[in-house]
Amino acid sequence: MEPQNVTSSVMEFVLLGFNHSLKIQQFLFTDFIIVYLMTCLGNVTILTTIITDYHLHTSMYFFLANLAFTDITKSSVNTPILLSALLSQHKTVPFKECILHMFFFHFTGGARSCLLAVMAADQYVAIHKPLQYLTIMKMMCVSLAAGSWAGGFIHSATQIALLLLLPYCGPNTLDNFHCDVPQWTPTDIDTYLTELLMVSDGGLLFIVIFVLLLISYNVILVKIGRQVTEGKHKALSTCIAQIMAISITFISGIFIYAQPFKTFELDKVTSIFFTVLVPVLNPMVYNLRNTEMKLSPISRLVSR
Repeated sequence: MEPQNVTSSVMEFVLLGFNHSLKIQQFLFTDFIIVYLMTCLGNVTILTTIITDYHLHTSMYFFLANLAFTDITKSSVNTPILLSALLSQHKTVPFKECILHMFFFHFTGGARSCLLAVMAADQYVAIHKPLQYLTIMKMMCVSLAAGSWAGGFIHSATQIALLLLLPYCGPNTLDNFHCDVPQWTPTDIDTYLTELLMVSDGGLLFIVIFVLLLISYNVILVKIGRQVTEGKHKALSTCIAQIMAISITFISGIFIYAQPFKTFELDKVTSIFFTVLVPVLNPMVYNLRNTEMKLSPISRLVSR
């Protein structure tokens, strides 16, 4: 099917995917399916371990379980479409399916961003209020997690509502491997105000959360350096690893969403980092350094 610019209402979209040779696409298909399986295995292991081991029923692991669930769902929303695009030159997606895809993608992505902020706050309270930590987080744990999911829902619903207000009539081609907001915006009408609102809701949200996370983690690092004596090296290395993982997530998101909606050559590569590779970092960064997770029977069984 040849992609065309249409002048009537669009019923389906054509994902242009990757314009590489068949051998390169087969190589990428193999790599990405391995990454997807690793993502599912690692995060399902985290969920199962936290649910079955009562020693891990604390606020920190509760947030980790929520983060693992968002990584599984986010990866499952995007990776199958990526794999399908690698097997075909062009992939068509019905209009409604594209809308649903974008909704769940931004829902899980927004919830994940909020959860990362909540986890930073959890570490901050643990270091600055060690005596009151259990009492504070016991009261706020479920509310903070629910607020993160609510934040993701509001963010996604706002993005989709702004899109549906546009009288979309073309073009019907999206220069990416999945449906996303920047490629969706029609070119036949003035969308400046809509783009400004959506950049404020998406890109600005990424920037604000990222800056707050960097500030909070720097405060945590200073506190560890000054007051923590036992296990200081491990605490420092864990925080640095988390900062690196957060930076990859948010810098990729800022590059895609904190600018006017135009197509750039690096958009596809950045989208792959943001949607496929970031979810596999959670088991490696947040749990492989964690002694309690390593000592869990399920983790030991999987690692064999």
